[in-house]
Amino acid sequence: MKVAKLVIGIISFVLAMFIMFQSCAAGLSNAMEENGELGGSAGFILAVFAIVAGIIAIVTRNHNGKGAFVAAAFYIVGGLIGLAMAGSYSDLRIWGVIAIVFGVVFIVGTILAKKKERLY
Repeated sequence: MKVAKLVIGIISFVLAMFIMFQSCAAGLSNAMEENGELGGSAGFILAVFAIVAGIIAIVTRNHNGKGAFVAAAFYIVGGLIGLAMAGSYSDLRIWGVIAIVFGVVFIVGTILAKKKERLY
């Protein structure tokens, strides 16, 4: 699970940069169309949450404490914000689902690692 946490943390940084650039374009489009949607802002929030979760994932990868659950919370909350506020920015739904999947992987992986630790 240590390697998975590191890989997911690094992928989070790369995806966050991509999401930020897309969110800027979506926010500009929303402003120009004056449609009142908040997809660009929600994408930016998701990107920030992904960066924070990625930092927590990388820093706490060698520990079996609460760090994985905190990272998972950031992934899941960011993903839910993205899904709820996507509007016409349809790619944000994809990024939101990916963030939620990352969060679920962290939770399930940590629980399985603790169960495995108890067995030995």
